[in-house]
Amino acid sequence: EGRRDQCEVPRDPKYPDCAGKVEWMRARWTSDPCYAFFGVDGTECSFLIYLSEVEWFCPPLPWRNRTVAVPSPPPPPRAQAAFRRDLARLLELIGTGKESLSFMKKRIRHLAQQWLRAARRLEQKLAGRQRDQKHILIHIGFLTEESGDVFSPRVLKGGPLGEMVQWADILAALFMLGHSLRVTVSLKELQSHLGVPPGRGNCPLTSPLPFDLIYTDYHGLQQMKQHMGLSFKKYRCRVRVIDTFGTEPAYNHEEYATLRGYRTNWGYWNLQPAQFMTMFPHTPDNSFMGFVSEELNQTERQLIKANKASSMAVVYGKEASIWKGKEKFLAILNKYMEIHGTVYYETQRPPEVPAFVKNHGLLPQHEFQQLLRKAKLFIGFGFPYEGPAPLEAIANGCVFLQARFRPPHSSLNHEFFRGKPTSREASVSSQHPYAEDFIGKPHVWTVDYNNSEEFEAAIKTIMRTQVEPYLPYEYTSEGMLERIHAYIQHQDFCTTSSLPPSPKTKSPAMQSPPSPLALSPNSTHLVWSPSAGWAPQAWPPVASLQVWVSEPQHTCTETCRRHGLVCEPTFFRFLNKEEVFLQLSIACDSTEYEMNHLYPAVAESVRECYLQKEPLLFSCAGYNPKYRRLCPCRDFRQGQVALCRDCL
Repeated sequence: EGRRDQCEVPRDPKYPDCAGKVEWMRARWTSDPCYAFFGVDGTECSFLIYLSEVEWFCPPLPWRNRTVAVPSPPPPPRAQAAFRRDLARLLELIGTGKESLSFMKKRIRHLAQQWLRAARRLEQKLAGRQRDQKHILIHIGFLTEESGDVFSPRVLKGGPLGEMVQWADILAALFMLGHSLRVTVSLKELQSHLGVPPGRGNCPLTSPLPFDLIYTDYHGLQQMKQHMGLSFKKYRCRVRVIDTFGTEPAYNHEEYATLRGYRTNWGYWNLQPAQFMTMFPHTPDNSFMGFVSEELNQTERQLIKANKASSMAVVYGKEASIWKGKEKFLAILNKYMEIHGTVYYETQRPPEVPAFVKNHGLLPQHEFQQLLRKAKLFIGFGFPYEGPAPLEAIANGCVFLQARFRPPHSSLNHEFFRGKPTSREASVSSQHPYAEDFIGKPHVWTVDYNNSEEFEAAIKTIMRTQVEPYLPYEYTSEGMLERIHAYIQHQDFCTTSSLPPSPKTKSPAMQSPPSPLALSPNSTHLVWSPSAGWAPQAWPPVASLQVWVSEPQHTCTETCRRHGLVCEPTFFRFLNKEEVFLQLSIACDSTEYEMNHLYPAVAESVRECYLQKEPLLFSCAGYNPKYRRLCPCRDFRQGQVALCRDCL
């Protein structure tokens, strides 16, 4: 255009990376065909046009006749979400061609009536409240060929089904709530839905992201990062990562994880920790997603009661290796009960399973359910951890007996958790901590299997104990719908919080406003002061906040639990202030701002107080005998630990 001379690299302090990026383009523009797709042809002008209009490293060129910025018309009103009355369309959306997809569809069909009843109940509870319909992409990364889909071939061979159970329930819940869904289990479909330009994934997307939310897993996250270029950073606040065992803040913060030895093959994504969604509520820093168990009507409950065989036990676990070295317990159990197993085998009966055990081989879900309905006892031998089966057993009127781990298992002492982005320090005290902590006796017995007397005594007591089928509300379809509805309505990781960060250094002129917290009437902890005169637009609402100081050996998760509360990481920002120590009568000779997942905290022996410098590191997890931590706790709805009393 005769404008070549106007393609000097602009020196603009507002765009410090521009020159470096032009340099990089000169050397590497042919490394990915996507640059040519956007018009880069090796000339300086094309580099600058690309870097100012497709990416945002250089200032816009004055001579490019871009359309004058017209104020854009207000977006059209959003369609409203309406509860759905039928799941047929969802089954079409899921598609075909994989054993795992068939398994998920079978589950959705089987629970369809339960979902429909739950949706009607939640609809009445919400009484016509307005809900925007969200456009949601569900990309199940672990089922893509590129991540080596190891699950599908093992669906029929005793492979783990927990993840697929959870994904089926997530799909059903999002669909019943009335949102608009797209489901992908292949990289090609993912690229086409996102608008990835042809090439190797180094360029941004060709158009704005058409989804409000993306539910995926760690495999899917990796795929999105590889194919979205700069757009990944821009849109990652819309992602929700389904993550069975959880990701603690110390492992999520890339720089900190690298410096402090928390780096694993997963983790270090610098997301907001609440964007990770877990199977059980073990990591309050993450959001609890969960799954559902089958609910029984009155007739079914009566039937189960009538048909229970008081001396029948079913062993948890489909892999033969779980039975290795368990002869001693099995012999004791065999004195009192008829033992049943569901261990997968091709032709030969697995040698690890003793001859006195009645092994049914791998059972389809509904036949396994029938077995649980007859059995008195469901017994775990320490593995698998935290699966859905114990909840199903308890919901079908079994008692669940499991091993206590001494010391508790964690990534520090146990192979299984090593490499996962969570330490779970001191929290995996049994095979199924949720069953132990949230359900407990008479439904759940956690005993020391190394003590034969204790083991035998428990079996005798269980045989005499009558239990009703029991399912915690949070694992019913209504409980899951309620929770996901609340997350979609209230969780927003794309707009920054309304609270200014505390200044790094205080000058006398910068007096911070008086603390909105006040001592509780019995002076043991702080609450949001009714006379504060302002309450931020926070969710959960600040009225549910209580600030407690931990004992040196306790995490904030444990501290809050001891007061009948749960740790709420979104509230850390209200107590990361010097005056909060004063209000709690903690004497500080000095106060430092540092990056540490245990802060805010006090080292009492030396009277040193510490505040958190990096909001991504606010963490309910973690303790150190040197510190007492400031812990933000909140109340919760009975049977729905993810939501505070006023959170709906």
